[in-house]
Amino acid sequence: MTTIMLQILPVWFAALLIGVPLFVSMGLAAIAFAFLGGFPLGIVPQKIAQSANSFPLLAAPLFILMGNIMNSAGITDRIFAFATACVGWLRGGLCHANILASVIFAGMSGSAVADAGGVGTLEIKAMKDEGYDAETAAAITAASATIGPIIPPSLPMVIYGVSADVSIGGLFLAGVIPGLLMAGALMAMVVHVAKKRDLPRHLFPGAAQLWVAYKEAHWALMTPVILFGGMMAGIFTPTEAAAVATAYALVLGLFVYRSFDLDDLPELVVQTVETTGVVLALVMTAAALGWCLSISRIPQTVGPMLVDLAGNPLMFLLIVNLLLLFVGCFMEALAAMLILIPILTPAAAQFGIDPIQFGLIFVLNLMIGTITPPVGVVLFVTAKVANISFESMSRAIVPWLMPLLAVLVAITLWPPLTTWLPNLVMGR
Repeated sequence: MTTIMLQILPVWFAALLIGVPLFVSMGLAAIAFAFLGGFPLGIVPQKIAQSANSFPLLAAPLFILMGNIMNSAGITDRIFAFATACVGWLRGGLCHANILASVIFAGMSGSAVADAGGVGTLEIKAMKDEGYDAETAAAITAASATIGPIIPPSLPMVIYGVSADVSIGGLFLAGVIPGLLMAGALMAMVVHVAKKRDLPRHLFPGAAQLWVAYKEAHWALMTPVILFGGMMAGIFTPTEAAAVATAYALVLGLFVYRSFDLDDLPELVVQTVETTGVVLALVMTAAALGWCLSISRIPQTVGPMLVDLAGNPLMFLLIVNLLLLFVGCFMEALAAMLILIPILTPAAAQFGIDPIQFGLIFVLNLMIGTITPPVGVVLFVTAKVANISFESMSRAIVPWLMPLLAVLVAITLWPPLTTWLPNLVMGR
């Protein structure tokens, strides 16, 4: 079986290089393996169907729908206005506001692309209007958007949890401290750049204006509190939290802010179905291919090789970080997760690495990959929003990778940054 899979994998990679959609190539590879291995071909659609029968996976379309409703209802405007009132008086104030707004929005959307295309549109326009060059505005927006999938809720963590059989609630809790560290590191970078370039600042708005900005955004700011508080208190699971958050977003848009028209809902549902369809097609065909890899004992073969090569957990994590950063430059994050999780997680388990720490390392690496050329999807989004070339965007993002890489090093070297909160809340 191993020989058959080793024959199929080069053909599969060749198909990817010539532009065959990933889910198609994975499905065809699974069918080819079943045919050559003498298995009934019906087992492939069976494995595909089984993978979709997952309660945790239901959180994905619900979180996507919630983010769409938040954007459509104009709730992002209130979030950015509140962030600007809080930190706009600092040197480079709109840069700080950009990052703070991403932290807040991260507690609602869980998607880097949603952050960059939603609140990022407002941020880039506001920064350009205030005299910031488009490259700086776009680079900070792209870098801060990577916080979205780290602070819960998080679509990549849902996919990782389902694929690696790791507690999604534990992953959500583990993302809080690294997400805040990412924001702090980016703000520290802004302080350095602001002094160097003498970036503008706003006047301190005063307590009264801060209170007004807070009141305008209060109910939107309660979204992550409800989500996180409900999960920590054991009131609902991450999947149920996604349903609650979606209903809450509808209530905000329809009855509290009255900025959402019910007639817009069918279009948002269609957009959600389209996005979810892409995600599920990848997850389902990856499950079939993962079964093929398991039957052919590829993880059992590669795992010991990695263990022998690394020799110790720290060296193994260094190899994984370099591999994922490299893969993230050339492959979309979700696709890379689905392909590499069945190969790398067994090796991590052999080293005794905490599965939640490894999950955060995995996700953060691939989120950094969304802002690295040549295939960084968030770079494409922000370059389009800022109306600059992808080449200019790629050059502008380089300094802002450094703070994010520093956080990656920190969570790699010191496990409590990712494990302390889950252990505290869940009694692990």
